[in-house]
Amino acid sequence: MNADFPRLITLLRKEKGISQKQAAAELGISQALLSHYEKGIRECGLEFLVRCAKFYDVSCDYLLGVSPDRLGRQLTVEDIPEPDAAKDTVFRGNIMPVLNKKLISNSMSVVFDLVGKSESKQLTTEISNYLMAAVYRAFRVVYAANPKNEDTMFSIPDELVAGFCNASMNISESKAMQIVCGSSEKGDKVRNIDQLRLTTEYITESYPKQAQSLLNLIQNTENRINFCDSKK
Repeated sequence: MNADFPRLITLLRKEKGISQKQAAAELGISQALLSHYEKGIRECGLEFLVRCAKFYDVSCDYLLGVSPDRLGRQLTVEDIPEPDAAKDTVFRGNIMPVLNKKLISNSMSVVFDLVGKSESKQLTTEISNYLMAAVYRAFRVVYAANPKNEDTMFSIPDELVAGFCNASMNISESKAMQIVCGSSEKGDKVRNIDQLRLTTEYITESYPKQAQSLLNLIQNTENRINFCDSKK
C-alpha cells in the first residue's frame, strides 16, 4: 500500500472514538489483522481499502495520501479563501494575535508580489517551500499543546520534526540564494532584476496599504534578534 494508509486508518479510528476491536468488527476482519494494517506490517487489498473509505466516510485518495482533502478533492485557487475571511480572535483583551497576523499577512503579500516580478518559477517554489515549512512547524507547536491530540495526524515523529524542518528550510533558502545570485546549476535566475531595486520609498509608494506592516515586521524582528548588541 503506502506509508500514509496505516497512519490514516489509525487516525480516523481514534477520531471516531472506537477501539481497534470495534473497528475490526465493523470492517469484517479480526482485530489482529487490523492491528497489522495499522502498524504497516501487512498490506490490505483493494476491497478492504474501499470498505475503509465507506466506513470512515472518506475517499480512497485520502486514505492513500494522494489528496489531503477527506473527499479527495484537489485544491484549486478558487477553493482558497482570502486571508481576511478568517475570524480575528481577541483573547481577554489581547490584540497581539490580530496585530501580528495582519503584519505577517500584509508582509507576505509584498514578498510574493516581488517574487512574482522576478519571473522565476523556481524562486517562487523555494520561497513558498520555506514559508510553508515555517507555518507547518508553528501549527505543530500549537497542536502539541493538547496531549489528547492524536500524533498520527503527522507522518514525521515529534522528536524528528525540528531537525527535518530546519534541514528543509535551510535547503530551500540556499537554493533561493543561488537563484538570486545567479549561480544556480539549473540556470534558474531572476529575469527582471530592475523590478527588485528596493528602497523604503519604493516599497511605500508601490504598496501603500502593506508597506508599514512589512517595515514594522523588519524592525520588530531585528530588535528581537538584537544583532547590534551581539557585536559589542
